[in-house]
Amino acid sequence: MRWLLWLGLVSFGVYAADVVAVGDRYKDSSKCKACHNHLVTQWDTSWHAKSHYESDEYFQKTIDYVVRKNHKSLNAVKVECATCHNPRIAVTSTNAEYEAIAALKLDKGTAVDKALHSDTISEGINCVVCHNIDQIHDNLPEDKRGINRVTWMKSGMMSGPYADAKSPYHKVEPRDFMDTNPNQLCFVCHANDSSEEGLRFINMQAEFQNNGKLCVDCHMGARKEGIAATLPDKNGQQRKRLIREHGFKGAHTETMWQGALNVDVRKTARTLEVTLHNPQPHALPNGFGSREILIEAYYTIGGKAIKTEALSLSTHYLNKRDKPTIPHLAARTLSSVSIPALGAKTFSVPMVEGADGVSVVVSYRLVNDEVREMLELKDPIWSKKMVIKKLKLKL
Repeated sequence: MRWLLWLGLVSFGVYAADVVAVGDRYKDSSKCKACHNHLVTQWDTSWHAKSHYESDEYFQKTIDYVVRKNHKSLNAVKVECATCHNPRIAVTSTNAEYEAIAALKLDKGTAVDKALHSDTISEGINCVVCHNIDQIHDNLPEDKRGINRVTWMKSGMMSGPYADAKSPYHKVEPRDFMDTNPNQLCFVCHANDSSEEGLRFINMQAEFQNNGKLCVDCHMGARKEGIAATLPDKNGQQRKRLIREHGFKGAHTETMWQGALNVDVRKTARTLEVTLHNPQPHALPNGFGSREILIEAYYTIGGKAIKTEALSLSTHYLNKRDKPTIPHLAARTLSSVSIPALGAKTFSVPMVEGADGVSVVVSYRLVNDEVREMLELKDPIWSKKMVIKKLKLKL
């Protein structure tokens, strides 16, 4: 009986797939090392390389949490998230028929199952994800992101920043989003995100203030003279070009936070007034809904610690039953605190009576306590305090 039901359902299990197949010569980064080993080595340390379900604890446990709370199949949620996390996936959506098959544990061998176990997506955001894009469609609605916002080139064609690039291993075509307009490429995924209840909890593209900075200026570094491809030219020489780092430094990189905000502290009769100035082109904290900035004031008497006052700047979410939840399942925001791009905000920290000195430490955490506990995150990186600025004052 179950077999007959499966036959009936699978015929209606249609999965959208507008993905150009990636040939075996290009589907994983090892194939790129022959000419671009130094760039692949940089990429391999990045969080782009860890964007797969098997490689990122935060991503994995977020998916698992959504599955438990919404009673969806694990594979269906994986496909939804693959829009940006694994955009070369061959299946872009599931449907009610697939959910019925999955509930009966009869989905092995389906298009969804095969797509999620394909070697093509096992590296997350790898070389062929960005460098095989032909067009980026900015005219689409804001909810169309990742795989739904791009058109791919044929397998064996790569896009890059150089009009005169040549390779015997693949064809090359220049694209503006690889050169003069790289923000367009970043915002294919790093733009906005909404919960399953329709709450927009990331809106980075809308808030971005172009003050002369590009995303890549911070996250890939300034262009420096180097070798893009080690393949020698007809004269046996490696061509020097202006290139950027491919480690894609971001919120997980501790050095990125050193001096990311400017901090002023002023004493009043009852408080310390801490003003955070944000010189960045996007709000902080941002990038994901549970990021956090901490302001901690360590009070002393005669150099001896007496009390610590702390203030958490983060966003907290409630589900449709008004219970605390993660951003992806939120119906509304309970509280939201961030410093706008190119803006400033002042926060009051209680003064401790009798203190004659204070050390103010402003730091950043990838996940606030509430969400970290919900998801039961174990890796120390999620709770690590990355120091932005330290100041000492006599009171």
